[in-house]
Amino acid sequence: MLGDTNVGTSVNTYDRLSELPLRIDGYALEARERVASPEFTRVTTTFQLGGGGEEGFGEDVTYGVDEQRAQQERGPDLPLAGDWTIDSFSKAVGALDLFPGIAPGMPAFRRYRRWAIESAALDLALRQSGRSLADVLELEPRPVNFVVSLRIGSPPSLEPIERRLAAYPGIRFKLDATPDWDEALIERLAQTGAVDSIDFKGAYKGTIVDVETDPVLYRRVAEALPDAWLEDPDLTVPEAYAALEPHRDRITWDAPIHSVDDIKALPFPPRTVNIKPSRVGAISDVMEAYDYCAAEGMGMYGGGQSELGVGRGQIQVLASLFHADGPNDIAPSGYDWAEFPEGLPPSPLDPALEPTGFRRRP
Repeated sequence: MLGDTNVGTSVNTYDRLSELPLRIDGYALEARERVASPEFTRVTTTFQLGGGGEEGFGEDVTYGVDEQRAQQERGPDLPLAGDWTIDSFSKAVGALDLFPGIAPGMPAFRRYRRWAIESAALDLALRQSGRSLADVLELEPRPVNFVVSLRIGSPPSLEPIERRLAAYPGIRFKLDATPDWDEALIERLAQTGAVDSIDFKGAYKGTIVDVETDPVLYRRVAEALPDAWLEDPDLTVPEAYAALEPHRDRITWDAPIHSVDDIKALPFPPRTVNIKPSRVGAISDVMEAYDYCAAEGMGMYGGGQSELGVGRGQIQVLASLFHADGPNDIAPSGYDWAEFPEGLPPSPLDPALEPTGFRRRP
């Protein structure tokens, strides 16, 4: 349901983390893989940093299979060992070529990999210090509201939604709208009362998830679902802008956001915005984004990247600390599977932070 998100975070958050001591003796890589559909196999890589008898984990969510395979075949060849602080380590990682010998398919992949390494380092540094992220930031973890992100097929069908509602009656959804949604389908979606957010995928031009800009669809969705957030419309088309102009207080952004400068460059200040740590990259920049939104009174929510391992829990940890009440697209793994399991935890999700480190308990 449409509502303001929590923005009660302190300023200069990164200062609390930057001088944490960090010892890295070496690292290993773990490949993860899951067949998401006949057309898509998700591959990720877990960074396992070790030092001082502790381990820190982070997950590289780069979507390019070739880029992931090349990294896994090279093995742990980056110069990460040494004595650092979080800040000195971050600066060193920022100067490295994280894709040696292969140009990433998208520039954003460099940020994805940097986040994997830095989040593993933060996990390790916190464990070496015997502290949790909540403890260091002096923030209280809160139960996390989440939505389940789905595409409902082509031709579209309510069957994936109805099956999940039958198994989990209180669940809420974020749905990817497509031009083949007709008025009857949109009305049936409205009747479920379970749609929190619609993603128009209008900011992914030139990618495999790019969706045609359809002003008629924009208008129909906005009018039929008056309480839903409207994410990533393509407002460069005048007719699309006009269709959503009466609903601009519900427009929010995800794909364009890599930094505070990107938030400032939006067509107008939104009420809330999606902060994906992997899309931002460096820990310092992620914390700057949180601080900026808090200072501006702008709501926040989190989004996932089809994580297969520790990365999912880490974004759930951040949500519990910075934007627990938002329409967080970070449902526990399984909700989005074609054959989803029984017994998945409901929303709001228990924060369940590990006593030390940057992880959530399984």
